[in-house]
Parts: sequence; structure tokens; C-alpha cells
Amino acid sequence: MLAFYTHTLRIAPRLSAAALARGFRTSAGPTRNYIKVIDTVAGFRQWRAAAVGGATNKTLGFVPTMGSLHAGHLDLIRTALAQNDVTAISIFVNPSQFAPNEDLETYPRDLESDLAQIRSVIDEFNEQKKGRNDIDSKNSSNPVAVFTPSVQEMYPDGISGIQTVVEVVGLSSQLEGSVRPHFFKGVATVVTKLLNVVRPQRVYFGQKDIQQCTVVTRLVRDLLLDTEVVMGPTVREPSGLAMSSRNLYLTDSSRAKARVLHDALTAAETLYRSGVTNRDELITAINREFEPYTLGNSIDDNFQIEVEYVSIADKQQLREVDTIVPGTGAVVSAAIRVPNKQGKQTRIIDNILLH
Repeated sequence: MLAFYTHTLRIAPRLSAAALARGFRTSAGPTRNYIKVIDTVAGFRQWRAAAVGGATNKTLGFVPTMGSLHAGHLDLIRTALAQNDVTAISIFVNPSQFAPNEDLETYPRDLESDLAQIRSVIDEFNEQKKGRNDIDSKNSSNPVAVFTPSVQEMYPDGISGIQTVVEVVGLSSQLEGSVRPHFFKGVATVVTKLLNVVRPQRVYFGQKDIQQCTVVTRLVRDLLLDTEVVMGPTVREPSGLAMSSRNLYLTDSSRAKARVLHDALTAAETLYRSGVTNRDELITAINREFEPYTLGNSIDDNFQIEVEYVSIADKQQLREVDTIVPGTGAVVSAAIRVPNKQGKQTRIIDNILLH
């Protein structure tokens, strides 16, 4: 395990007009610390050069997001702050991972709220580090930038026509890819672009999107990128529902009842811990939890779900397994559609790692 150290940042010099023109903004918080908001590739690269420079012992941690931040994102940011000298966060709703019938236009966006939450995490982090000699974090704060590029900045020639697309073959067509065949090409392409711009030593993703973590890990390995992929644990609402920006689409009632997804996966986990390793028995336990809410069987006319997939797969290649080998374990995952505020459906996903 490498040892990582942090660098102290207090008030940085005010940026010049020339720097602002190159794509820099500052976002001041209630404390003396602030973050830099940068919306151009050139501006970010200039910030990185100043923050990291030629130092070989400084590390940059990167948390890519699509905004609409929640506690799961903030947990990743806290980890990045603690483990690295310099931290970057991106906020970019990537159009290439949305199909025409999906929610690109309505995806939640609130940059000012996102920046306020990031500032709050930084303030909290700095307060906790005051007067402490932390193993992973020597000092109280580190340089932080938020990269907020436009679509034009990330895709100068648009997302159709002649373009370079990155695809991780063998990991992109199952599970989420079976329902959203376009999705992982878009994810792999934008992550490659972001890693090229940010050049982090570590990049952070949440376990809720475990297939994305697996795809990016393989991408980094195959493209010989000098970046470690770090997966943070799923952060959950009190009901057990996995945190997601799309939870905002749900009514309070649907949001509470959507816990059935986590309950179903937990039922399989409980059965596995009792000694059951057979796939069919575990999937039966999951579907037993779903059944009372499926169309035609629903005990609640206002909460009918559609099950898209249930999976028990190996952890490395996400291939379905018939029997789980204890010690090797598996990923138990599912995707369902639940009623939303618009009278339509919202997809929610979740998974549990069995060991």
C-alpha cells in the first residue's frame, strides 16, 4: 500500500483577469477556503500544472460526477480529500451515455447547490483535521478544483458523425448493458476523456454502479493509464434505498417503498450466509420479495414495479454463475422500475457483494 500525504491550502492568491478569461472562477465558502471552478480543458490543465507541478510525490484524487450531488458523492469526495494532496471533482452530464428516449434533458442539475455541498465537505474536512496528525492526511486542507465543462468543450464536433468511441468489449453488454446497450460506450468514452484531462493518480466511483467500476478498471488497465480505480461503498437512505440522483424523481411514497430492491438483495445475502450457494435458490428468494409488487400481483395499486433483471455474477467479468464459491463470492444485483412523480417509471439499481 502506498503512503499518501496531503498539502495545506489556505487562501490562494486572487486570480487575475487573464486567468478568469481562460476558464477559471472561484467559489468562496463561508470559511477562508474556496474552490476553483474551471470550465475549460485548457484552464483545468493550467490549474493542475500549478497545483501539482513537477512534484513526483504529490497525488491527485479525482471524483467524476454528473452533478445533483448526494451523500454518496460527498463520501467519495471526503475519501479523495483524505487520501490525496490535490483533489478534482467533475460535474458533467454526459450526453453520449443517454439514449434518445432517456432523461438527458430532465436530468437534475443544480450547480450552485452542488458547489455549496462541496464547500461544506471541505469545511468539515478542514475542521476535523485541525490539530491532528492523521496517518493519511498530514495537513488540514488541499487544493480543490471543480471541472464543469460544456458539451462543446468535451465533444467539440458533437456526439454524432465522425468521432472516437471507447468500448470495453466483454463487460458492456450484460446487466445494465443488456437494457441500455448504448450506455457503457458513452461512459467509457467520457471517462477516457476526463482521465486524459485530469491525469489523476486515483479516481473514485461508488459501488452502487459496480458495473461502471468494473468497466473503468478494465479500461484503465488495457489503455495503460497510470490511475488507480477506488470503489467506495454504497451510501444508503435510512430505508436502505441506495442513494441516487434519480431518487429525486420519486414521490415520497415510492421512495419509501423502493426499499424493496435492497430488501430483495438482502434476502439473497441472508440465504447465502446460511450456506445456500445455488443460483436458482438465491434468485427465487429475490423474486419472492418482488412478487407482491409486480404488475398483476401488486398489493398496492399505486406502487407496481417492473423487474428488468436479476443477476448473480462473478466479480471480475460479471458473468452469470450457477454456484457461488465461498471465498470467491459474487455480485448479486438487480434493476427495477418504480412509479415516479410524473406518473411514469424510474429505473433504480442496486447490488450487494457476497464474499
